[in-house]
Amino acid sequence: MNRILIVNVNWLGDVVFSLPVFKALKEAYPASKISCLAPLRVKEILESSSCIDQVIIYDEQGRHRNLFGKLKLICQLRREKFEIAFLLHRSLTRALLVFLAGIPQRVGYDSKKRGFLLTHKVGAGLEPAPTHRSDFYLKVIESFGIKVHDRSCELQVNDQSRKNVDDLLKNSGVGLNDFLVVVNAGGNWNLKRWPKENFVVLINRLTKELNAKVVLPGAKDDEELTRWIFFKTELKPLVLTGQLTIKDLLALMKRATLVISADSGPLHLAAGVGTAVIGLFGPTRGEVTGPRGRGRSSVIQKDVGCNREPCYYLDCPDNVCMKEITVDDVIKEIRQIRNS
Repeated sequence: MNRILIVNVNWLGDVVFSLPVFKALKEAYPASKISCLAPLRVKEILESSSCIDQVIIYDEQGRHRNLFGKLKLICQLRREKFEIAFLLHRSLTRALLVFLAGIPQRVGYDSKKRGFLLTHKVGAGLEPAPTHRSDFYLKVIESFGIKVHDRSCELQVNDQSRKNVDDLLKNSGVGLNDFLVVVNAGGNWNLKRWPKENFVVLINRLTKELNAKVVLPGAKDDEELTRWIFFKTELKPLVLTGQLTIKDLLALMKRATLVISADSGPLHLAAGVGTAVIGLFGPTRGEVTGPRGRGRSSVIQKDVGCNREPCYYLDCPDNVCMKEITVDDVIKEIRQIRNS
């Protein structure tokens, strides 16, 4: 196979979990051109993998939303003359796109009544234990006979982003030998977020007890949250919310000594560049979406006796699973990592 298409998923963390798929395919077919069809929001992540040769944007909410736009995308895929498509995304629409693009071999999960569009159907099966999201994606290529030798998720940092972050930190008084802790307070939905009051106490203790330099990153949507945390802390963290590209965020994570975050994209970006991470997990499970980088990782999760765990119960009235994680729990884990 010389021309391979991967139809990828939509969100940062999930895309990081998909990276071992590209690595395994590049090992199996080193001379092949491996392309990835994905939304614009994850383009910079995919460009940070050395195993991906081309990113093709699927703008489902924009230029490819209507029938004419989808036809243009189908024509673009036809011109690439792909020999096989591996569909990590389980949508019916994406399966139809690769079918109409005339890609002769189409491999993916037989879900959402799309099996007739596939030439090789993968069954989800009844797993005896929770399956990590990365393994779920890898099963697509393993079912086709591709051997997987390395399941870690790896991302590279480019030189320009590294320089951008180094200059930014230097100008903000952060030295190369400082104990630099990145604290990601945001999350893509509220129930996965640790209480904001806890972040204030944690940052105060990091700066006073451990002499840490703390950075608060985040997306534009997190600005109100990080502003509140900033004004409540005693020794002020460096706030970079809404100021970094994804590639610059990767460089910041690489430069950090430690990253602390709930189960969200930034946690998995940090793990992807090999930085030590502490994940704060509540309604999701570490066995399913825990960090899978090469650096040290720790997941803090409390058994609160909730019969919904793991859950996606968006109407949860108290979010007890996240509230049960204490600042002392996190400080204890930080000390263990520093002393190891």
